[in-house]
Amino acid sequence: MIKGITTIRHAAGARDFKALGRLFDALGFERGTPWRTARGQGMPFKVPLGRLEIVEGLETIHADIWVEVTDLDSLREILTREKSKVSEVQATSWGSRFVVAEPAKGLKVLFWQKDRPSPDAVEGELNARGMRFGVVVSRWNSFITERLLQGALDGLGRSGCRQEDITVVRVPGAFEIPSQARTLAGTGKYDAIVTLGCLIRGETTHYEHISTEVTRGIGQSAQETGVPHTYGVLTCENLEQALDRAGLKAGNKGLEAAISAVEMVSLQRKTSGSARAKKQRASRKKGRAQ
Repeated sequence: MIKGITTIRHAAGARDFKALGRLFDALGFERGTPWRTARGQGMPFKVPLGRLEIVEGLETIHADIWVEVTDLDSLREILTREKSKVSEVQATSWGSRFVVAEPAKGLKVLFWQKDRPSPDAVEGELNARGMRFGVVVSRWNSFITERLLQGALDGLGRSGCRQEDITVVRVPGAFEIPSQARTLAGTGKYDAIVTLGCLIRGETTHYEHISTEVTRGIGQSAQETGVPHTYGVLTCENLEQALDRAGLKAGNKGLEAAISAVEMVSLQRKTSGSARAKKQRASRKKGRAQ
């Protein structure tokens, strides 16, 4: 029985070898067990899903390795940030888009995404003009949370939100985030709440208790107030993981939380508007029937 299929490519040298490792780390691949002999070394990466495909016909094969992704545009930004050689986004004849990256000489990786099947789906827009946001950030592990805060402010600003429409509130630690988020949401002044914090596992069970309560409290506040809350609280095993998620290898989770907040406000306005319109139409129809 086949257990796995491995695609192997030789790197041109140690420099390209390290560059490839950094690229796939940045894309979120999980490292396998590395190996080293007198003749060379290997750096395997695991993937959650794989497929072997055989193609016959006139279709162009742009690369030996194809990786299906869910967000091609964001992935291209990562590739560009990692200074990888990457093509522009191109369309196919079979309902998808792709880019080709060349992280090392002679090695090409194609990343592709299917076109969205439902053009009628309602989605939020990344335009924060006219929106107001409350940002709750903990002072505990401030060397991490301040990076998250800067990422969040950058994301809101790039989306068009004015500085005066952002209120930043600092709380002592992550445990205090839900109550302050609930207070801000209850004022009715904010369209969304962005929560930022950092919890790092220690030698006791304190970490599990706090992380569970923080997550539950933020979710409960969002449900009971109807104001979107986004989750930028890091729950990490160690300091290295926290640094990676505060602007290094894994991006900045504060920025991601802010962008999600903008999208959720936009989506809420669209869907609540649709709901009101349907209710008004039903009311008019009922009036005519009477």
